[in-house]
Amino acid sequence: MSNELAASKDKIKAIQFVLVLGCLLTAIKFTAYFFTDSAAVLTDALESIVNIVASLFAWFSIFYSSKNKDTDHPYGHGKIEYVSAGFEGGLILISGIWILYESLQNIVHQHTILKIDTGIILIAASGILVFSLGRYLIKKGRKHHSLTLIADGKHLQTDAYTSAGIIAGLTIIRFTGLYWMDSVIAIIYSCVIVYTGYKLIKESLDGLLDKIDFATAQEIVDVINKNRTSEWIDVHNMRIQKFGSFLHVDCHITLPWYNNLEKSHTQMELLDDLLNQHFDNRVEFFIHPDPCQPKACGICLLENCKERKHDFKQKVEWTMDNVLENKSHQLIE
Repeated sequence: MSNELAASKDKIKAIQFVLVLGCLLTAIKFTAYFFTDSAAVLTDALESIVNIVASLFAWFSIFYSSKNKDTDHPYGHGKIEYVSAGFEGGLILISGIWILYESLQNIVHQHTILKIDTGIILIAASGILVFSLGRYLIKKGRKHHSLTLIADGKHLQTDAYTSAGIIAGLTIIRFTGLYWMDSVIAIIYSCVIVYTGYKLIKESLDGLLDKIDFATAQEIVDVINKNRTSEWIDVHNMRIQKFGSFLHVDCHITLPWYNNLEKSHTQMELLDDLLNQHFDNRVEFFIHPDPCQPKACGICLLENCKERKHDFKQKVEWTMDNVLENKSHQLIE
């Protein structure tokens, strides 16, 4: 079984596991609402329904993104994960706004909360389990570089934080009798939910619009700097796109003009292999070779070059700024 197929199966198993437990958690939270008649508990239960719907969409996106490249999708199907994260963010945002509206209504129409002790126990049990599930998904997402799993995990952890706040609020109400606190707590956490949804939507749009991931770019530059050879006179105009867990990287590399095609290709393959070893074979690397020019002699590290026209002046340290720049050679004038 290929590593890619094994990773896809692992991600699907993870989301299926969360789906099954998510249904159980939703049942527990609605049971807590049945006992307490608390607006804050209801917000927690309703968000669990959103969790289930989001997880179903996440499951579909992981399944779809694992499909092989085809004629219509030469870069694969990984972008669906950004759509999934945006969809989940939209659901979170809508649920947060709806919960905020209902909470404001409950301030006007206050009611007594029943069996608070039972509610605290049930919400605490579900909150611990939800947080553990979120941590599990984030760990799996980082292992497989899956935005969908990470987004779903963060969503679940936000749900757990909401549960913690609700428990604190119910405890205060239990000892003070300030029933209006129920709605205030629900309002506070609805704002947290809205912000979480907004962040997921923004991250999704950034991915769809190919906003550069500067952390990944820096990692690539570090690998190239650490393993650079004297044949690599310059690397520039690097661009990075993410397709699910895969990276598409293209750049220009300046090589000695007198190298034959085979020798130039060997150098490009070396660079390709270095990145794929570092990123677990998740990189599709397109390299455009440029022939060196006399003005590049000042930064060229090749010793005993018979074609050198100018003396070596200074080694150029490649940084994220000058590698991403569409300017050849980064010459020392």
